[in-house]
Amino acid sequence: MHAAPPERELADLLVEVLHLEVAASEIDPEAPLYGDHGLGLDSIDILEIAVAISKKYGFKLRSDDPDNDRIFASLRALASHIAQKRGQ
Repeated sequence: MHAAPPERELADLLVEVLHLEVAASEIDPEAPLYGDHGLGLDSIDILEIAVAISKKYGFKLRSDDPDNDRIFASLRALASHIAQKRGQ
């Protein structure tokens, strides 16, 4: 399954920011980002991603957002959220 261009751009950002030992092209856009499955990111990783997104895309992801479980569910969900925020 191939990532759409915004997903690929975001995957590149994740690999760069978190120094992941996986190629951006190998990240499954629907795999979980957080927890024991998928990329297995922790809360510090998510915070680093939020800061990088803020710098790159010009809006903040808030740590107290009740939708964070949905927003950070997968690469696809995060890319969709960014697209929606940029479109506002």
